[in-house]
Amino acid sequence: MSAPPSLPTLPGQGWSVHKTPLFSTLVASHVSGREVRDALYQNPIWRFELTFDALGSDAASYPGAGAQSLQSLMGFYLQCRGQCGTFLYTDPADNAAVNQVFATGDGATTAFLFSRSLGGFLEPVGWVTNVSQVTVGGVAQSSGWSLNAPNSLVFTTPPSSSALIGASFSYAFQCRFEDDSIDFEQFMQNLWRLDSLKFRSVRTS
Repeated sequence: MSAPPSLPTLPGQGWSVHKTPLFSTLVASHVSGREVRDALYQNPIWRFELTFDALGSDAASYPGAGAQSLQSLMGFYLQCRGQCGTFLYTDPADNAAVNQVFATGDGATTAFLFSRSLGGFLEPVGWVTNVSQVTVGGVAQSSGWSLNAPNSLVFTTPPSSSALIGASFSYAFQCRFEDDSIDFEQFMQNLWRLDSLKFRSVRTS
């Protein structure tokens, strides 16, 4: 499976950045005031919103905004055809795990989802981009495993029962845009901005 394209990193990106975890819960209320709640999502959908204060439309007028950064971002959106296509977003604050224990062997299972801990919440990651180390029972494994895109760790031999499985790895969120239209504004010659770029994660497993 080939990786989707990555959202361009552009110097004209501004503040602020919004990142929102989204769950879906069914709530049935009783006349007594009691209620029954059923979580439909085990893990959240992540929603992001970025702004771009400066996007250059030529190669030389505003080098600090990036040469033809407008074309880079606009072209990327067009390639995705709005909401249709998916892409990878590397969150600067949430893209790597070091010595992360995320599974326990049972002597039979060979495939495990790469997951990262956020506080006390363990969640599968969207797309693993690099694996620097895999451990079983605290011992580094130089062979006998492989990365199965987008986010599975596969062993040739099942790890023994009760063995803790961990890794150091980097990852990205697989996303799609939230809208089929996007509003770029030109406010100076050869200089544009984008007040809101909204996208959300999609399920990979």
